[in-house]
Amino acid sequence: MLDELEKVYHNEAKSPELGHDEPLDGLIMTVLSQNTNDRNRDAAFNNLKAHYPDWQSVANAGADELANSIRTAGLANTKSQRIIEILRIIHSDFHEYSIKQLAKYNPDDMRKYLLDLPGVGAKTAACVVLFDFKLPAFPVDTHIERVTKRFGIAEKKLSPEEISHYLEGVIPASRFLGGHVNIISHGRAICHSRKPDCKNCVLNEKCDKII
Repeated sequence: MLDELEKVYHNEAKSPELGHDEPLDGLIMTVLSQNTNDRNRDAAFNNLKAHYPDWQSVANAGADELANSIRTAGLANTKSQRIIEILRIIHSDFHEYSIKQLAKYNPDDMRKYLLDLPGVGAKTAACVVLFDFKLPAFPVDTHIERVTKRFGIAEKKLSPEEISHYLEGVIPASRFLGGHVNIISHGRAICHSRKPDCKNCVLNEKCDKII
């Protein structure tokens, strides 16, 4: 499956560069991505960066003020409170508005730290580990959950976190990044939630048609 998707979307070979020089940027961006699409997430993140010169300024902003700058991401009041609390905790732990020191942690301890932050779930933590720290992780979003269940790779009863653990156990770590991006690309382009474009799917013959 990964081989076929790579032929179409090419992300394995390109090894897409989706991380940030400061992993805290990736963490906050992923928090903004919750329950919204990439376009709204990016608009909110860019607006936040335009309004505040650094993370200290964000931490010192009031939740209402911050909410106004990230409104396009949805759930702005909740996300603004979480972001400010995350920044407070990080500064208390590392004495700076940065999580670069997490690079000293092993991947399991890194995930545990991230998961202990308010509003950070398994997908958010895995995205930061994979994209910003370049360590093995396989985040599962709605596209990956849908495609893996539709193709019978993951059991229908599994949660996204359980699918993530399963995929990390059966896929070589070297293919996590490209595989993750390729499956998402396929979910967006062909394997839609409603009315999947099966006739143009390169995996049609492999699909269990579990719609």
